[in-house]
Amino acid sequence: MLNQGTTSVSPPSETIRDDRHLNMLDHPPSRRVALIGRYALVVLAGVFLSACAETQFISHTAKKYMGSGTQQGSQYKIGAPYQINGVWYYPKENFSYDETGIASWYGPKFHGRRTANGERYDMTAISAAHRTLPLPSIVRVTNLQNGRSLVVRVNDRGPYARGRIIDVSRRAAQLLGFLKKGTARVRVQVMAKESRQLAARLRGGKGGRLAKGDSPIIVDKLPKPTVVSENLLPPREGREAERTSPLSPVRIASAPPPSHNREGAPRAPHVSAPPDLSPRVSVVGVEETKIFVQAGAFANFENANRVRANLTGIAPIKVTTVLIGGRDLFRVRLGPLKGVGDADKVLNKVIEAGYNDAKTIVDGASEAAASHVVTY
Repeated sequence: MLNQGTTSVSPPSETIRDDRHLNMLDHPPSRRVALIGRYALVVLAGVFLSACAETQFISHTAKKYMGSGTQQGSQYKIGAPYQINGVWYYPKENFSYDETGIASWYGPKFHGRRTANGERYDMTAISAAHRTLPLPSIVRVTNLQNGRSLVVRVNDRGPYARGRIIDVSRRAAQLLGFLKKGTARVRVQVMAKESRQLAARLRGGKGGRLAKGDSPIIVDKLPKPTVVSENLLPPREGREAERTSPLSPVRIASAPPPSHNREGAPRAPHVSAPPDLSPRVSVVGVEETKIFVQAGAFANFENANRVRANLTGIAPIKVTTVLIGGRDLFRVRLGPLKGVGDADKVLNKVIEAGYNDAKTIVDGASEAAASHVVTY
């Protein structure tokens, strides 16, 4: 009960409206501008957190492809043309590289030595050597005899034994199933997206540079949200002052507002977990393969036929055509041969005959059927 002369005051909850439940247009102009400013700050904070999380994700992915971190002295390297045993090699970026041939492996003799891009070779890690691909590159190596497939990081130059297209580490050979045999018929494919990403991280390009260990993430420039100008609607009737003074244009971020937790604080943006890049062997379907030695591929049939005549007697030899890049090429191939040992012998004879660009080729049954023999 209230004493006489005392003025009755209603509870605040009955006379004061909670701002959180007001429509934007229910506020006076000054209050509206303040709320819009607060809203814009929340949006910018969300964009900043999203950018940081995305950068951290990219850096983490690149570092996992690089192993347990950047080795001391590691660098991105293409390299100048070089000559080994009279043969010239021309390193270059080739993100569409896809080749079949013979793989070998290297181990204890080179363990701990520097690789061509300044790292230390570890025969127990998953790595490989290639003659011309950029260092490092990410490739998928598939054993065409048992179907085992493995993602491998190329960080060294080689092999320089003729008739080989890639040298893998001891551990990679073990996982691919040819450690004891020493060689395998393989397909090597560059993983373009992953290789480009790794190159960008190491070259310190527009995407920033790779952070070492757990050091802070560094970006060249924080992305900005898109902004547009928008005139707010006039206030509701019954408020003459507001009705006669429409608000000026206000710049509002077009990014959607972040979600909030129960306490009203913005949640950190969701970022998918980085892919599992730990050594994992997958098994794919394979078909019967055959081994050939290819002396060369020519745009002119007469040139191809001349090479065929010069090499007759070394092994069964044919001129076949194949459509590559919209044009017919005439390939001179010797074989099929029984195995890698026979292919090595035939390859050496072809090279001795003056065809230094000769190489060992592994063809699947479907690919062999796609070409046809040229009659003459």
